[in-house]
Amino acid sequence: MKEESKKIFRWNICFAVLAVLLFAAVVANIWVGSANISVGDVFKILFTDAFRGQSVHTIVWNIRIPRLTAAALLGGALGVSGYLIQTYFRNPIASPFVLGISSGAKMVLAFVVVIATNFWGGMSGVSMVLASFVGSLISMGFVLVCAGKTKNMAILLIIGIMIGYICSAVTDLIITFAKDEEIVNLTYWSMGSFSGKDWEDVAVIAGFVLTSFLGTLLLVKPISAFRLGEGYAQSMGMNVKLFRVLIILLSSLLSACVVAYAGPVSFVGIAVPHLTKMMFSSSKPSVILPGSFLLGAVFCLVCDLIARTAFAPTELAIGTVTAIFGAPVVIGMLLSRRRREA
Repeated sequence: MKEESKKIFRWNICFAVLAVLLFAAVVANIWVGSANISVGDVFKILFTDAFRGQSVHTIVWNIRIPRLTAAALLGGALGVSGYLIQTYFRNPIASPFVLGISSGAKMVLAFVVVIATNFWGGMSGVSMVLASFVGSLISMGFVLVCAGKTKNMAILLIIGIMIGYICSAVTDLIITFAKDEEIVNLTYWSMGSFSGKDWEDVAVIAGFVLTSFLGTLLLVKPISAFRLGEGYAQSMGMNVKLFRVLIILLSSLLSACVVAYAGPVSFVGIAVPHLTKMMFSSSKPSVILPGSFLLGAVFCLVCDLIARTAFAPTELAIGTVTAIFGAPVVIGMLLSRRRREA
């Protein structure tokens, strides 16, 4: 009983730390930027009617807060999506980016955007997410077919990487034959960025991400049973086939939302679940799922802050920054697993 109390106490402390880090990251993203706004003014703008009608008020409420909200939601989506895919394939290296799922979403979305721009004048946010979702499912389908033909996860990961390269090559081909104005937009989007988000974008992102996250939380008990083996899950009366379908749909939808609004963002889906397990010293889904969402939000907020300020006024691609911080985590994880197996 004491051991359980210690675990719960540790988890509560970890959640409190993540909440503080999230708050600090939000304040930093509002405070730091090309426009000089003091921390005191930031709090006045957030919690009072001070500066209403002035440019600083517009910058905070119409530019910085929508952007950071989108970054937090999409970062959380990446963390949860990565955890779901790692659970499905029982491999800590699996993620939407590594298995080519994000690249499939990018390919189909780029194709649909070019078609929609030429014939309908553009796409709505919901249409973009749905197009990405279709691409995610197509890539996931190829991965699952390959998974049925080989039980070697190393080979499956290589196949996923190859699928990603193929989809990226097709995307580049689409961009090559697009119109000049489409090329600029698609090239910038394919590099990955949280910029340019407004409250309408945030509403669509929140609708998809929070609904998917809630659906994932409802699967906590089935995930716990599945982690103990398919035989155990079936003995508990669980419909494993339905569970697998739900995991695929939820992880693909979360990945699709990220690709539609931020482009491909690498390594977050691998690094965040691993860091969460280390932080909480647990693999319990009821703890890791919300923990991955919060840590993913903090991770992407910090990376976005670095992306837009490190070489201001030039903004780095968000995927560049997440790779710089996420790749070392993955390398460390692989080396530690190697030492344990030796």
